[in-house]
Amino acid sequence: MVKIIDRAKARAHRHLRVRSKISGTAECPRLNVFRSAKHIYAQVIDDVTGTTLCAASSMTKGFEGSGANVEGAKKVGAMIAKLCADKGIEEVVFDRGGYVYHGRVAALADGAREGGLKF
Repeated sequence: MVKIIDRAKARAHRHLRVRSKISGTAECPRLNVFRSAKHIYAQVIDDVTGTTLCAASSMTKGFEGSGANVEGAKKVGAMIAKLCADKGIEEVVFDRGGYVYHGRVAALADGAREGGLKF
């Protein structure tokens, strides 16, 4: 019997494993990444209070380009870094969301680092 792998379920399990080790505080919030086929999303979350401090995505107004490629992901990373700088957030914990640190996820992280975030 062939076992069929559910990719979404496997990613959710990897994300739970990562989240058991990573938590964001008010001083050092968590930078969460969600990747879909067409868009990429980033949120900075304080897990102590359960609030989203700032968010950016390839769907926000004024975004030029596509969220489905590396260049778009890098732009979203720069956007989230700028929003964090406006709120006074300098250091975050990166949560890759169960995705492999490669391609668009790594590009978003590089864009955030170039924007001034430390992680």
